[in-house]
Amino acid sequence: MLDDIVLFVHIVNQQSLAAAAKALDIPVATVTRRLQRLENSLRVSLIHRSARRFELTNEGEVYFRAYSHLVDQFEQTQRSLSDDLYEMRGSLKVMAPVNLSVGFLQPMWSRFIQEYPDIQLELSLSNQMEDMISEKADFAIRVGPQQDSLLYQKRIGSINTVLVASPNYLVQHGSPGSIKDLKKHRLIGAKSIMRWTLVNDLCETVNFPPVLSTLVNDVNLVAAFVRDDLGISLLPVTEVQQYLDDGSLIRVLPSWQGIGRDVFLVWPSGRLMNMRAKQLMAYIEDFYQQDILV
Repeated sequence: MLDDIVLFVHIVNQQSLAAAAKALDIPVATVTRRLQRLENSLRVSLIHRSARRFELTNEGEVYFRAYSHLVDQFEQTQRSLSDDLYEMRGSLKVMAPVNLSVGFLQPMWSRFIQEYPDIQLELSLSNQMEDMISEKADFAIRVGPQQDSLLYQKRIGSINTVLVASPNYLVQHGSPGSIKDLKKHRLIGAKSIMRWTLVNDLCETVNFPPVLSTLVNDVNLVAAFVRDDLGISLLPVTEVQQYLDDGSLIRVLPSWQGIGRDVFLVWPSGRLMNMRAKQLMAYIEDFYQQDILV
């Protein structure tokens, strides 16, 4: 019935069934049939049928005044939403982990903002698993697969974890020669990496339960503690690569590394994705392909 009401408003605006049919690109017979169906459902006549003139009945006048502004508002909103889907300007909200965004992804964010200045990017950074649907985010970056059936997800890469220590710590306490030797050292843990599952170059796997001297829920602070000569830790390579490059950290047992942590792009399954979100998702995926072993 809603479609028939919209059609009736178009007929009145065009002042002709034939003109409405042409404007909507549908047969005149279809317009006539649907108008009759609407009148039958209302049990009133809405338009006086005449070859010489177009005239509404009293009931038709009342019906048109009641619905014309609603139909106009509906169609304006529909056009606006349709345009929004294809515009490379406007708002774009993304949820992402703090450490990954502030560290490894920061150059990518900056380049995207520079390349698309007409997009108002809103980054909502949190290490908590906040509800992206209630937050009305276009999409989110998540570490680890999501269990929510209301979300689509796409794996874009994997972040390796490595054992690291400062040069001073290793001078003072010696370098471990095997996984078992780690038990003799001070170990600093990040809450996001509680299980130390290590794999070597020969694809051998060892589950090592660390006895931690310190446990922190922020990997940046863990990395800072390790740089301050306080112990050995298993950390994402994205968080420590700069320190490995400048020599303030050194790989421990370099033939071993932790199990990779998969990274996903996640978005609501029941929402149409606009072009801005699609472009940024492709941008992030390309960045991962270039800068991380996937």
